[in-house]
Amino acid sequence: MRATIQKCPEPASYGFGSTVAVILLSALVILSLTTGCASKNTSKKADGYFQEGVAQLGTDQQRAFVSFQKAVQENPRHRDAHYLLAHLYAKQGKFKEAEQELRTVLDIAPEYSEAHTYLGQILAHMGRWREAMESYRAALSNPLYGTPDLARFHLGRALAQEGDMREAIRAYEDALLVQPPNVPPERVHLELGRAYYKLGEDEKAREALIQVTELDKSGEYAEQAGALLSRLKH
Repeated sequence: MRATIQKCPEPASYGFGSTVAVILLSALVILSLTTGCASKNTSKKADGYFQEGVAQLGTDQQRAFVSFQKAVQENPRHRDAHYLLAHLYAKQGKFKEAEQELRTVLDIAPEYSEAHTYLGQILAHMGRWREAMESYRAALSNPLYGTPDLARFHLGRALAQEGDMREAIRAYEDALLVQPPNVPPERVHLELGRAYYKLGEDEKAREALIQVTELDKSGEYAEQAGALLSRLKH
């Protein structure tokens, strides 16, 4: 196996925006869960604050944050308000607070795969890779999960970080099977190429990296793949 210097992981470089996009889309169609003892009036008021926060999210995140806080004050079991509070905390770099909000989401809705995946990303950012893997696998245990390649891609990154390149490769290859993709295929192929490179399997690494250059042309991922390909030629 080729010895490599392990760089610090990127801060969940792909997925924060994509993960939250899932909940934003559903929020525009279906209001959040309103289980528990909240009265109809309380629930309606919480939903109003939540909708207000969603409307503000793209223009004034501080006001959106206050609106989501009001929503959970009115209805502590407002799943989607907790989720978007977690997202705003993550954007501020407050990962412990984001973790707490996502665990609240999962107490309300244990089957909510998007929240499991997002929690995994938060844990990975804090260097808690094994816990992150548990979250990604929890997401994938739901057969109705709509974007499983997100969890598989991030699971692969966590496995690679822990040095299990074979399982990382399996996770990346599984991610590539999801159609239509939610993670850019060139991004997955790049990580796949890196994993093969670290195992010393140069031919397979070359194949994956050439795929990146063909898919991304002159983009960021193609540049990174080209740099690694140049090492393989020596």
